[in-house]
Amino acid sequence: MANESLIARLEQSLRQSRAARTRLSARLAELESEAEIIRAELAEMDTLAGQTEAAIFRLLSNVLSGPSTPVGTTSVGELEAELQRRLAQVELSSQASAQRHNIPAIRSNIEPTSDRFFDRTIPQATTMILREAGGPVHVNEIYNQLMEGGFSFTGHNPTISIAVSLNRNSRFRKVAPGTFDLVIRDAAKAS
Repeated sequence: MANESLIARLEQSLRQSRAARTRLSARLAELESEAEIIRAELAEMDTLAGQTEAAIFRLLSNVLSGPSTPVGTTSVGELEAELQRRLAQVELSSQASAQRHNIPAIRSNIEPTSDRFFDRTIPQATTMILREAGGPVHVNEIYNQLMEGGFSFTGHNPTISIAVSLNRNSRFRKVAPGTFDLVIRDAAKAS
């Protein structure tokens, strides 16, 4: 009797240990996925910072050694206009880079056209979006559609909130950086 009780407790302890290991393994996979997203965003920020720094350096070089105007005679307005032009070039360059990688732009000043996502969670609303799309969608486009559907974000970086939420949910799978699809779609294709 005592041996059976001891064996039962040991088996229960083993099941609990395995369950804890499975949970930790899943959490590690989530964290690695989040780290990948953050690394990609950091790389993009580094690129933008480098482009901005280069534009500022070129601007200052032109101002200090410009052939058409002696040093000190350029007006503040001309400097501001040149800086704005250079910054616009950097912005266009970063947008072109995003387009080369097929990353949709996050639209600003999106006005809700409906309230269909007003009372939904990110996974619920994203499931609807992915079903309608019929394939993978990037988090930037998911964000745009959520905003159009009346979704309200509370955090400072909604696209990261979307990515983290989808990474943590077994209904979704990551198919490319920042791009998600429904797991169930794979199961339907396999049948």
